[in-house]
Amino acid sequence: MAKPIDRRTFLRIASVSLGIGALHRVAPAWAASGASDDTSRRLKSRNGEAVTPFTFVQLSDMHVGFSGPPNPTGTRAFERAVEIVNALPKAPDLILFTGDLTHDSEDQNERTARMQRFLEISGRLKVKTRRLVPGEHDAGLDGGALFREHFGNSSYAFDHKGVHFVALDNVSRALPEVGPEQIAWLQKDLARFPPTAPIVVFTHRPLFDLKPEWEWFTRDGDQVMNVLAPFENVTVLYGHIHREDIQQSGHVRHCAARSLAWAFPDPAQVAEKKPLAFDPGRPFANLGLRTLKAAPGAHPRAATIAMDEVELTLREHSGTDGIAQLLRPSTL
Repeated sequence: MAKPIDRRTFLRIASVSLGIGALHRVAPAWAASGASDDTSRRLKSRNGEAVTPFTFVQLSDMHVGFSGPPNPTGTRAFERAVEIVNALPKAPDLILFTGDLTHDSEDQNERTARMQRFLEISGRLKVKTRRLVPGEHDAGLDGGALFREHFGNSSYAFDHKGVHFVALDNVSRALPEVGPEQIAWLQKDLARFPPTAPIVVFTHRPLFDLKPEWEWFTRDGDQVMNVLAPFENVTVLYGHIHREDIQQSGHVRHCAARSLAWAFPDPAQVAEKKPLAFDPGRPFANLGLRTLKAAPGAHPRAATIAMDEVELTLREHSGTDGIAQLLRPSTL
């Protein structure tokens, strides 16, 4: 009799934060453990498709068009992100943008120009598949109409190499919420999958109450999580908070990528929500690499994730030789 599949052996998404985004490597956890392919065969039988290893990149909060003290460098970080992605030894399969592609404006022509500027910069990426969700700066003023005109639907789903991806829009209703229609659609979309199916949800705002007084929440996020509750391998990727954050809730891991514009402080350390001050001498002081490494867990076929932080210096961003890195233990 075959052993039951431990939920921790389904899939591991190891992530490297590029400081200006995150690179995610998707691979079956049993591949690293040297286990037989019996688990893979059973997953294929139950899910319909076996997971094939691949990588994808998450970029968030570009705020194209913003000009102000927290970010006097404009689109420089976004453009540098494109260069870094294009220079990866192997091109990722996907790019996921988790909202606030542009900074809002009351001027319709300016909003259009900013979206076109985003398209021009992102079009330099040497990655064929790019998927996007809006942030409140992209969709809050008009319910997402201009976003959809430029980028297509704001909520949708697709499958890639055995993983089901779901794009959720939690900003277009002029409130931090998903809405009953979209939740009903999500429930219907997931109904065809068994509990073992690996699922990646990407959205803009966190789907849990991270810091409600700072608007770091989704009003009906608990209803979304109820829909996801039966599934044993779920990753939620989001932006909005302009800082890295990882939270585990049951079967779900919530991961926020850093911003490409400016950083917010740790809400546990400060009372006021305001961007961290820009330091001309260290313009990328709050950017860096996040490396996650798989390590054996308590279960012989499980894996845990160890994390280190690598802070990049200006020399890396200026394109000169001799990258200097400061390795420090993660506080997450």
